[in-house]
Amino acid sequence: MKVLTIKRAIISLLLPASMLLAMTPSAMATETSTRLKAKLNAVQGFSADFNQDVIDADGNVIQTATGTLAVKRPNLLNWETKAPDETLVVSDGETLWFYNPFVEQVSAFNIGNAVTNTPILLLTGLNDKAWQDYKVAQISKDEFRIESLSEDAQVKNLHLLFNNNDLVKFTVEDATGQLSHFNLSNVINTPLPAAALFEFTLPEGVDFDDQR
Repeated sequence: MKVLTIKRAIISLLLPASMLLAMTPSAMATETSTRLKAKLNAVQGFSADFNQDVIDADGNVIQTATGTLAVKRPNLLNWETKAPDETLVVSDGETLWFYNPFVEQVSAFNIGNAVTNTPILLLTGLNDKAWQDYKVAQISKDEFRIESLSEDAQVKNLHLLFNNNDLVKFTVEDATGQLSHFNLSNVINTPLPAAALFEFTLPEGVDFDDQR
C-alpha cells in the first residue's frame, strides 16, 4: 500500500500585451507567480469531495479513488482517501502527518521540507521561500501549472484549473510520468473547515516514522 503523492484564486484579466512585451522572462515568471498567489490568498479555505483517476505513462487508468479535501490558511490541510483504500494526510501548520490505517503506519515530516513532494501544500499559504523552488506558468485565464525546479522531486508538476475563485480540478505528475487527476465537487468556501480537521493524534500501536 502507498500514499499517492499528491495532496486555488487569480485575477480575471491578463496583463495588456504592451506590458508583456516590456517584461523580461524572469519578470514575467515573477508576475505569473504573484497572480497565482493573489488568487490563492483571496480564498481563506475550502472543503470539497474528490474523485481521483491515476493514469500511467502509457495512458492507462490504473486506479480510481474517492475522498475529501479541506484546506485552510495558513498551512492547514486535511486530505482523506476513503475508497478503495483509506489514507489520511493532515497538516497542523508545523507537521505533515501521513497515516495509513491498513498497514498501521504513521510518518511525520516538517512542513517546510514536505512541500517538495507534496506541492499541494503551496495552496495553504506557505511563505515566499517555498515558492522559490517552483516555476509558475499560466496556461489560460483559469489554468496554472506549478513546476518543480528540483531534479530530485518525486512530484514534477501540479496543474490547477479554476472556475472563478473555486478550484475544480488539479493534476499531479510524478517523476515517472504518472498522472493523478483530482476532480473536485461540492466545494464549500463558507463556513471555513472546522479547526478539528487539522489536528492529528497519533493512534496507539502504530509504527511511527518521525522524519522531522
